[in-house]
Amino acid sequence: MAVALVVVAAGVSLGLWAASGGDGGSTGPEARSSQGATAAAPPDRAPEAAPTPSPTRSYPLSEAPRTIPAVRDHEPARGPGWQPEKGNRVVVDDPALADEGRLVAGELGMAYAGEKDDRKAGDLRLVLNSDKGANPESYTMTVRGGRVEIAGPSDAGVFYGTRTLKQETRDGGTAPEGVVKDEPAKPQRGFMLDIARKNFTAGWIEDRVRELGDLKFNQLGLHFSDDQGFRIESSSHPEIVSQQHLTKAQVRKIIDLARSRHITIVPEIDSPGHLGAVLDAHPDLQLRTAQGSAVQGAIDISKAESAEIVDDLLNEYADLFPGGPWHLGGDEYQALTRSNPEASFPQLAAAARERYGSGATVADLTTGWLNDRADTVRKYQRVPRAWNDGFFRGTSVQAAKDIQVAYWTGKEIGARAPLEYLEAGRKVINYNDEFLYYVLGEPQTFVYPTGQRIYEQWTPRVLRGTAAVPARYDGQILGGSFAVWCDLANSQTEAQVAAGIRMPLRATVQKLWDPDRPELSWTEFRALADRLG
Repeated sequence: MAVALVVVAAGVSLGLWAASGGDGGSTGPEARSSQGATAAAPPDRAPEAAPTPSPTRSYPLSEAPRTIPAVRDHEPARGPGWQPEKGNRVVVDDPALADEGRLVAGELGMAYAGEKDDRKAGDLRLVLNSDKGANPESYTMTVRGGRVEIAGPSDAGVFYGTRTLKQETRDGGTAPEGVVKDEPAKPQRGFMLDIARKNFTAGWIEDRVRELGDLKFNQLGLHFSDDQGFRIESSSHPEIVSQQHLTKAQVRKIIDLARSRHITIVPEIDSPGHLGAVLDAHPDLQLRTAQGSAVQGAIDISKAESAEIVDDLLNEYADLFPGGPWHLGGDEYQALTRSNPEASFPQLAAAARERYGSGATVADLTTGWLNDRADTVRKYQRVPRAWNDGFFRGTSVQAAKDIQVAYWTGKEIGARAPLEYLEAGRKVINYNDEFLYYVLGEPQTFVYPTGQRIYEQWTPRVLRGTAAVPARYDGQILGGSFAVWCDLANSQTEAQVAAGIRMPLRATVQKLWDPDRPELSWTEFRALADRLG
């Protein structure tokens, strides 16, 4: 339930954001508001031996916190609220929350005191509760009697509560008295970065991890293999690695930082297309037409050696990246853009018939390739996903049911509407290229997305174009991901990319956390972002 807005009480921080130049625009609908003072105030409660002023009706009824994403529910109360002070304690009730406790203590200038049973004035207490049926990313934050308690069924939920508190108290702000009950609508809230076409420094990626964590994103996709580059050190195939790349030590540091922010890294080695960097070192594996012409970026999937080299890489990086989703790519295999793939690539047609029978097609062989790669990562308890144009209709070979659909476009040959995947029972992640694709240099028909358009027009159910799929499929849509693609890599610097995606990221996570119409207008949302720094 979206919280209702009330007039801002004096001393309450308005949040964590910075403006992104050029992402303004016309003012959206005015925010709906209701006066919190019309709600019945809860009975006064005696403080637990706290020297701070006791909550009384001399205090105005508190207003809901202003944060990004907005909290889902706030029960107002009368009282002075809470501010962090040097020397006050952060305590935990479970050693599993030590990392969250140390992090927030350092951020708020407080002392981390570990596990404590006693209560002191000014305490921030982190608690694992026993509500096993709750959303694991949910939390409850209670501000009462000069203390704060953040409780959740998992360390991730407690962490998100500390992000809310960090925003509320930024620059001397006050966490308002009362109880916040909050949880995300979608379990996958992602940002995908194309580091294959453009080399991003480890420090820049780490800065994004910190930003994503404070915004309650929980996935960072790394697309690190493509035609233009292979950007992570490899021991199994060092010959394919680009001169500019991340070392495994740098990647481990990024992974450790992401883990501390409850962010899962989603690696992507795209195949059987987009393998140009691999094929530059292995030209014998490049797909060729019947006339002998090389096909850019496409590997010849009729050759056993092609599967071997890709599986070598999947096996190697499974040891580097922790468990979770694994993106197999599967998009834009150029063999299937020909009017007659079987005639253009007789070796693929022959391999398809040999494996799947006399009526098998190149599309069947390509689907079998995707299934085989899914088998490889599934051995490591990974959940495979692939781009929607890696799934084909009318094939005798069907993609494995557990391969999730990363839906990004409806422009491919033989495009399938999102409903086809949903009606088949597949899980879908929203990468809608009309809203969520930031493509450097704006090639083809792409334009840089704005936060305002995402905020006002997009929801996770808007998978293709601007129309939402029926609400009955909402549970199959796991979430969404904002994506940076570097087709024209030198069009922007790292700093320009960071500035350009700042407001779109914030708008995206707001709609993934709560897809309902926001309480704030776009102008108010931008102002909140400015004030939160």
